[in-house]
Amino acid sequence: MNNTPVQKVEETVVIGLSSPELGPYGKVGMEQRRAAEMAVEEINAAGGIMGKKVKLVFRDSKSNPRIAKENAIELFDKENAQMIFGGVSSAVALLTGKVAKIKEKIFLGTSSFSSDLTGEEGHKYIFRECLDSRMAAKVLSGYLKENFYNKYYFYITVDDNWGVVTEELFRQYTDTLDKYQHRSFLTKLGTDDFKSILGLVQEQDTEVLVLVLFGRDLEFALKQAYEMGLKKRIQIVVPNITIDIAEGAGPEAMEGVLSTTSWYWKLPFEENYAKGVTFVKKYEEKFNRYPSSAGASAYMIPFQYKEAVERAKSFDTLPVIKALEDHKYIGLKDEQQWRGFDHQSIQTVFAVKGKKADEVKKDKYQLDYYEILKKMKGEEAAISKEEWDAVRSAVSAAPALE
Repeated sequence: MNNTPVQKVEETVVIGLSSPELGPYGKVGMEQRRAAEMAVEEINAAGGIMGKKVKLVFRDSKSNPRIAKENAIELFDKENAQMIFGGVSSAVALLTGKVAKIKEKIFLGTSSFSSDLTGEEGHKYIFRECLDSRMAAKVLSGYLKENFYNKYYFYITVDDNWGVVTEELFRQYTDTLDKYQHRSFLTKLGTDDFKSILGLVQEQDTEVLVLVLFGRDLEFALKQAYEMGLKKRIQIVVPNITIDIAEGAGPEAMEGVLSTTSWYWKLPFEENYAKGVTFVKKYEEKFNRYPSSAGASAYMIPFQYKEAVERAKSFDTLPVIKALEDHKYIGLKDEQQWRGFDHQSIQTVFAVKGKKADEVKKDKYQLDYYEILKKMKGEEAAISKEEWDAVRSAVSAAPALE
């Protein structure tokens, strides 16, 4: 009689989601979690990944890089996660990606915009689904140069990885590199009172105010700028916007504000993208509101991971990475591609302007915030191979991802 125990085949595969539950980026994190759970439910209903049910394990990053690092270690070591996604703070994404590299697992950035994640700090184990700061600066800079050339800019910037990188890129693409002429002020993440610095902005005869802020900080700054009357003579620019942040600021504060996005809920209906239409309708039915761009990214990532595993015919990391690299896909909009040399999702991006408050209020959820000013193909918006090589060389990074 053979008493050798039968080795149990794992019936589930774990993927981890690390995003903030509360705090300055809590609403964006909630959008990610809702959409990710929807995606996993749908994948499991269709048979899972290579016959295995997907278990989504959530960890609250609290928008804190140290906590996010601990979460990533726990997800990989204790939960046996094959992949982690999420991240709102780019500093969180950066550290999560570093843990992924050590563990030789994949991290897919979801709402992490700082260009260095796939540039100076890029490596084989990190991918980014959303647009980056350079793409945002590029798509908006044409409109800004055309309408606000030689105007006096002022930057209010969150003092973190994303803030500093994004301000520098917007300065570069708007010809406002002179920091004596175009001043800036750094703020801490979690700031809720911007009145004193906004008062200084008024005194400086500012013509364009760039708020390099995100989440609740951005909501407070936009509301206070509106209440103080800044919008009467100053154009406000926001590098990245989501509808949950726009909603938090309110229709009046958002009116006329310039920003960028990679996706918005009306796009699938306007351009007849079937998967996108289905996603919006399912999300609306479940949550009585429209999904944000953060939700769209978090929804797509589990499906992209599933398809890569199936193309690789393996859950092993290196074959899955190879299956992702240079893969083109149709998700919730037009074609995207996981570019091989930097792992950035190359995709169409949009310059947007906040609609008039009266128009926003006509929508049943008051979430129809964007007027599209311009759209730009990802190949044009993203960093070129030559630029990427130069960026890597400048910091003595490896010439290819490793």
